[in-house]
Amino acid sequence: MAASPPDLLLVLGKFPRRPLAQYPTPLEALPNLSKELGRELYIKRDDEIGPGSGGNKTRKLEYLLADALQRRARKVVTFGGLQSNHARITAAAARQVGLEPHLFFFTPRPSILTGNLLLNEVLGAQMHFIPFGGGGDGSMTLESTIRLVRMVSLARVGPHYFIPVGGHSWLGCLGYVAAAAEIDTQAKEMGIENGYLVVAAGSGGTLAGLMAGLKLVGSSLHLIGIDVGRLWKNFPNSIACLASEICTRLGYHHQFTPQDVPLIEREYVGPGYAVISQACQNAVERLARREGVLLDPVYTGKAFAGLLDLLDRGKFGQSEPVIFLHTGGTPALFAE
Repeated sequence: MAASPPDLLLVLGKFPRRPLAQYPTPLEALPNLSKELGRELYIKRDDEIGPGSGGNKTRKLEYLLADALQRRARKVVTFGGLQSNHARITAAAARQVGLEPHLFFFTPRPSILTGNLLLNEVLGAQMHFIPFGGGGDGSMTLESTIRLVRMVSLARVGPHYFIPVGGHSWLGCLGYVAAAAEIDTQAKEMGIENGYLVVAAGSGGTLAGLMAGLKLVGSSLHLIGIDVGRLWKNFPNSIACLASEICTRLGYHHQFTPQDVPLIEREYVGPGYAVISQACQNAVERLARREGVLLDPVYTGKAFAGLLDLLDRGKFGQSEPVIFLHTGGTPALFAE
């Protein structure tokens, strides 16, 4: 069933896409930390792409905004947590293609806008703060939350193009099918075989796209997603269903089960979503001081803390290289 990366990219080329960045993004060694830990560590720089301070959701928005433009939408709506990178990049990308961005946050409006919220304000996004008082705590499934917000946003904004939290849809996740082929090609060119690929999992779309893409190209990389939020009920099932739908839409009929989802749930969340843990703070400072690379306290800091702990516990085998997918989010540092 495996397809070569070029063949997979040909299939992806059948879907409309509005380019927002240049590819491939760099896959770089982390020499100082590698020496310190006695293991080859690499970082995939998806933090460096896209508008509005960038980040990984750029890859998803290329497909989603192309669809919005085809449908002649004038407004685009999405939602997320207060320091949502996805919301900020959606606002910036929408401005770039001439759409009016609306962002929903189901919490009271903060008295002072910081980090990503401040950038949303600068971008002129319409921010809707609704103290809903439910969801985002593991009591609702991702799918039921998306359906509820879709109804609320239609009532509040009127006709628009709706983007689920984190771009969690088969169409948006095509961006990470392409990224999987890109990473696999780069890893082979650098002699990385049977390595581990670690990524933060918030809404799960990036993980689902990578699952589908790595499976379709027959990659030797072992994917690991690190839960950063304890946000959703039956989260592995949501990811498995999405990864399966991606394969079907691409013409490859592979079904994933929840047991196939390489997700480490709850272990590295700390006190809660968007609440910085001591391990997260230590990880952010360690990478910054060893390599000059900045992580954020909501997503990548917690995922990198998980990576370091898994290394310490011998969970990455004996000597296999480890790649960390940097999904962006630096503006959230300025909210702390």
